[in-house]
Amino acid sequence: MQIHPGWRLGVVGANGSGKSSLFALLRGELHQDQGDLDIPSTWVIAQVAQETPALATPAIDYALQGDAELMSIEQELATLEAEHHEGDHVGSRVGELHSRLLEIDGYGARARASALLAGLGFSMEDLQRPVSAFSGGWRMRLNLAQALMCRSDLLLLDEPTNHLDLDAVVWLEKWLSGYRGTLLLISHDRDFINACVTHIAYFDSQRLTLYTGDYDSFEDQHAEQLAQQQAMFVKQQREAAHLQKYIDRFRAQATKARQAQSRIKALARMERVTAAHVDTPFDFAFPEPDSAPDPMVTLSDMTLGYGDKTILRDVKLELRPGARIGLLGPNGAGKSTLIKLLAGELVAQSGQALFGKGVVLGYFAQHQLEQLRPNESPLQHLVRQEPMTREQALRDYLGGFDFRGGMADTPIDPFSGGEKSRLALALLIRRKPNLLLLDEPTNHLDLDMRHALTKALAEYDGSMILVSHDRALLRTVCDDFLLVADGVAVPFDGDLEDYLQWLTARRAQQASTNVDAQLANDKASRLQARADTAADRQAKLQRRRPLLKELEQLERKLAKWHEEKKLLDERLADPALYSGAESGQVQTLLKQQGELTQNVDAGEKRWLDIQAELEEIGEL
Repeated sequence: MQIHPGWRLGVVGANGSGKSSLFALLRGELHQDQGDLDIPSTWVIAQVAQETPALATPAIDYALQGDAELMSIEQELATLEAEHHEGDHVGSRVGELHSRLLEIDGYGARARASALLAGLGFSMEDLQRPVSAFSGGWRMRLNLAQALMCRSDLLLLDEPTNHLDLDAVVWLEKWLSGYRGTLLLISHDRDFINACVTHIAYFDSQRLTLYTGDYDSFEDQHAEQLAQQQAMFVKQQREAAHLQKYIDRFRAQATKARQAQSRIKALARMERVTAAHVDTPFDFAFPEPDSAPDPMVTLSDMTLGYGDKTILRDVKLELRPGARIGLLGPNGAGKSTLIKLLAGELVAQSGQALFGKGVVLGYFAQHQLEQLRPNESPLQHLVRQEPMTREQALRDYLGGFDFRGGMADTPIDPFSGGEKSRLALALLIRRKPNLLLLDEPTNHLDLDMRHALTKALAEYDGSMILVSHDRALLRTVCDDFLLVADGVAVPFDGDLEDYLQWLTARRAQQASTNVDAQLANDKASRLQARADTAADRQAKLQRRRPLLKELEQLERKLAKWHEEKKLLDERLADPALYSGAESGQVQTLLKQQGELTQNVDAGEKRWLDIQAELEEIGEL
């Protein structure tokens, strides 16, 4: 494969097919057994660090460290200034360094870092917080900001959206569209890939194939190739017919809402997309719930938060059977908080929550992966949940989640995040929930598994509340949306595209507000600087006045002492003094001369001290 400068390449394929190995090869961490790899020697390669030490460094300074050349120039300039080097060669070097800073826009680097961090969801107050103060997910965002700060020729991004919410994902898409280098992107978010890439590199059966176009174009091309194989084609038709059954049932009520129309279009497109996934190892569905109480859940005047901090207020929600609601809103607005309340993991500060009799919750969140038993296999987890079910039936069920053969009996401790997520979903689905609460269920799942989950959720007969940054999932399975923002949760009148427009407008408004706040801060800073200057001037005056007065008095005294000493020296130099009648005064005159000499010496020393002090105070 040959990759040209400026290409943006999406690297796709099943987990374990070789995507991360390719990145390791490009980073020099892995070496080929045969063949050649050629990368321009001058290229700067940027990547997202996987570990973040608990540093005391402020977030913005940590992000700036991504530009290694900028850091090197600033360090050298600081060294030259601190050591007070002199000479023409030093002055020339300082000039060269400042010239290079200008070329790389080093003077605007801090502003760029601030914009990066703001786009990734950090507040202005977060910029000066130490890295150690952030949680693991937010530290990964800092690592991403550091990689984006690097003025790289080749940018390697491996699942950059896993720790981002939808707002940050949309921002990152726009940033990458303006990236001038060459991009290699591993992602399982189809909308994100479509927005970011110009080519697809597909790993399959230990081979790498290059396709021109975005991910949708790749699926079309790949499906066409598969359709030429009769066995695959037959399976494709069976999968498409399975999906059509649900489309036909749903179309009857599709005119009720714009969201429903959007969903029909998405489901119709899935019939074509399914052809590209006919060889998927995943095959599962949600069983039909045993009951559907009406209403499922009723929330009345709920206030939610943690401790004394309120996150959401006046929350009202009536969840009816078959409701499929997606939660939209900025990061930290309270989407996960609302999910936790419904799941029983959070107690409301006030208000009432009523659950219908017979509600069976199915709650999925990333932190629940920690509750899996690392020393037990997928089969042991399922046997623990259903001890009376035949083992072969459980193995067949696990096979639909690609836990086949020996993998079903292997302890899960070394499993990847995606494999643990698949197991958690398998255990959840098996409980036959009639109310699903899903908080970012697609994190760590590859494209095939995401597609299978989307199909299963599209055909699910129960109720559902979903938080996800995967727009393909939201667009396909949600009928209605709830906007969680600014302390409230209210119905959103529109579809996902309308929300993205709302998000763009909100960002523009916040940017304008930030500019106004910055201008106000700048004005306040200027006023404070003037006040500080005036105070400094006043302090200098208070120090200078007594010194100047003392200096004036001292100069008069010195003039008088010099004159007296001059006359005295002349008198003592007269020979007549020592032979005449005044010879008895010699001792007295010598004593006076010594005293005057001491006064002059002390006065001149004090005069020099005053001059040095005035020089230290400086000009007013």
